[in-house]
Amino acid sequence: MKNAQLKGTFFRRLAPDDQILRMLDFLPEVSFFVKDRKGRFMAASLNKNEHFGMVHKGDAIGKTDHDFFSAQRADAYRADDIQVMESGEPMINRMEAAPDAKGSPRLVLTCKVPLRDRSGHVIGIAGFSRPIDRLSEGSDPDGRLAKAVEHVHRHYGQPLTSGKLAMMTGLSVSQFERRFRQAFGASPRQYIIRIRVEAAARALADTGRTVSEVAQQCGFTDHAHLSRCFRKQMQIAPTAYRALHQPM
Repeated sequence: MKNAQLKGTFFRRLAPDDQILRMLDFLPEVSFFVKDRKGRFMAASLNKNEHFGMVHKGDAIGKTDHDFFSAQRADAYRADDIQVMESGEPMINRMEAAPDAKGSPRLVLTCKVPLRDRSGHVIGIAGFSRPIDRLSEGSDPDGRLAKAVEHVHRHYGQPLTSGKLAMMTGLSVSQFERRFRQAFGASPRQYIIRIRVEAAARALADTGRTVSEVAQQCGFTDHAHLSRCFRKQMQIAPTAYRALHQPM
């Protein structure tokens, strides 16, 4: 209790500005952000502003992901934010496409935690993302996992299994799956499904292909398989998503 009081006293003495947050600007590989419950940015690191195409650090304040990204990507970010705020549980090492290039094979790891006021109510989230290729000195010292996830991102429409990916890395299936989950907080199968759903969302919004055609293109077994995975990840059915995102 004494240590907690000491810490509390120190932080209450700090000036009410973002002097601690400014330290994150010296970590160029990390994009840090804070949002309120409505998804409005309350803080963002310089690296994050570069993704937004903004010059001044404060220009993003009050804006949301929908001001900077495609509807599909912004909806996915917002769904994750809501899940973290409603559950009160952090989201650790979510693997996803880099925010600066639609369809790019570059991947990032994102973490988000709920932010609470002094009464314990969740009032927003804080989070950061970092490129997967910056993990080479940590959980993926030999770059084997990065090679596997890049293959998934480029060939998501083809049959993919842990056995096939493990063979590419020179690891046994059990070694590959264990290292993958330790590094990224998700199984290889979970990540493959996420990449396929994101690709399906792009196809639904940008093309006139039927849901069955999109399912086949993106590596799902059939229409029902796509619909089940899509609804679980995007919180909406594929046909309803298309109606929302295709131009009139």
